[in-house]
Amino acid sequence: MAANQGERTRRRLSTEERREQLLTVGARLFSEDPYDDVLIEQVAEIAGVSRGLLYHYFPTKRDFFAAVVERESERMLRMTEAVPGVPAREQLAVALDTYLEYVHSHAHGYRAFHRADAAGDQTVRRVYQRALAAQERQILAALAADPEFGPAVAERPDAKLAVRGWLAFTTAVCLEWLRGPELGREQVRDLCARALLGVLSP
Repeated sequence: MAANQGERTRRRLSTEERREQLLTVGARLFSEDPYDDVLIEQVAEIAGVSRGLLYHYFPTKRDFFAAVVERESERMLRMTEAVPGVPAREQLAVALDTYLEYVHSHAHGYRAFHRADAAGDQTVRRVYQRALAAQERQILAALAADPEFGPAVAERPDAKLAVRGWLAFTTAVCLEWLRGPELGREQVRDLCARALLGVLSP
């Protein structure tokens, strides 16, 4: 009886609800294990669906991983969204704390994402580029609205390039930090904050 009830519950999920369920399972597994160690059969078993149904939503494992990364990137953008009226310096420290906590908690997925981009995988590269562009826009908007940095950002044609370079710097620092954290999280946060504020200070 319980098994039949479970089957009925699973069938009641809408397409979007089922997709979200699969992505939630994927986010957990990719954060716990390296990409190559996560099996589609494992995802399907945890979600209580057939492997065929999972492939109906995501044609390949790489497509599934890319969808997980895109969902997590959107989640990170929401978590680090600027708060109107709060100074940029203060918001940067809080956003970096959130970001570094995410990097540490999802180390395998973070590494796999950046390895896949470096390897030239086009599916993940597109997700990667969209995520970077969204982060770049969010940071520039927060700086432009800040009384301290807004005028300087508006007058500098290289502000966008500086933010893009800072994102690459922060990624490199985080990947190195995950290899063997010689610095504590607060030190990494302060290093990354200084790098951005230093290059953009009026």
